[in-house]
Amino acid sequence: MTEQVSLWQNKPQSAEFAELCSALYERELKVLSQQPCGQVESLQNRLKSLPYYVKLTAHSMMQVQTPLEIDFQNASWSTKQSSQMPLTGQDAQSVASWYLETKLQHGLVVPVATEDHIELDCIDRIDKGKDRFRTNANGWFTQEDGFVHSQVKLLKPTKRVMMAACAGHVWHGKKKLDPLLPSLRELLLSCTINWQNLKRPSTIHS
Repeated sequence: MTEQVSLWQNKPQSAEFAELCSALYERELKVLSQQPCGQVESLQNRLKSLPYYVKLTAHSMMQVQTPLEIDFQNASWSTKQSSQMPLTGQDAQSVASWYLETKLQHGLVVPVATEDHIELDCIDRIDKGKDRFRTNANGWFTQEDGFVHSQVKLLKPTKRVMMAACAGHVWHGKKKLDPLLPSLRELLLSCTINWQNLKRPSTIHS
């Protein structure tokens, strides 16, 4: 395994890469500054690993093959926003069929709809015996529950849905709102989307 200290040696540095890193640092430091005071050890660990993940994210965004454009100033993805959340063909039967007929893999990026936007999540555990799987951020989704739980609904990955999720598009009814800025985790997930085959995850190459 490549040591972190040498991971970035011999990589060409550019103004765009530096701008991405700067925007990511600014955003993550703001998030960390809002952490509860009692979580000192957790904060120290996150600060220690922050340079590695910022550089990995910036590098991945510049290398990945994607239909999205990079917003270097905000360290995010950009694409034209539809007038409303792209839910055509996302009825319960269609969603269930997609997940039951797909040979699911660990690390597959999947979209999850909230009330006003679509989030990226990924599969980290599969239980074929019970027709269910667990995602990293939202927990278990089961066929019995129609792949819906709490306040979120699992969607089947389509290009329009995944692009909207990557770009942080937000709607209030049919009104478009300012996009959400993604976290480092979401940006890294976006870099593992296989746009040629949404049923297969890609690997980040550092």
